[in-house]
Amino acid sequence: MSISDLFDSGFKKRNEDHFAAIVRVAMSDGVINDAEKAFLDRLATRLEISEIDYKTILKDYLSHPINPPTSYDMRLERLYDLARMVWADHIEGPNQVSLLEKLCIGLGFNQDNVKYIADKALTLVHYEVDLDEFIDKMKKMNQ
Repeated sequence: MSISDLFDSGFKKRNEDHFAAIVRVAMSDGVINDAEKAFLDRLATRLEISEIDYKTILKDYLSHPINPPTSYDMRLERLYDLARMVWADHIEGPNQVSLLEKLCIGLGFNQDNVKYIADKALTLVHYEVDLDEFIDKMKKMNQ
């Protein structure tokens, strides 16, 4: 097995685990509503999750470990990507905020701050800031 095969395999596994963690968050209330399903479909495409793997993960999402990024910058990068997808999917109003709050918890952000974090993240992506500016502004809010 070549080094590139190992990298691809590790990357695929990390994406599957990340996707399963998001499914777990979506299932936290026992159901996946239409907006969450649309979001999961889009996320699966973005993370290159095959249709077979998608169905397998939906059936057995609890078997995948939750591995939120340990680095704060990596958490912010994932939050940036997820906030942009939530915004782009036009999940309106409270559903948009509620979904992103769940995702923030899944990413390992402090549960006491998720409402503020989600609101700030959605505001920043609404104004189409790039990743560097997003990270900078999110870090400044914690100072």
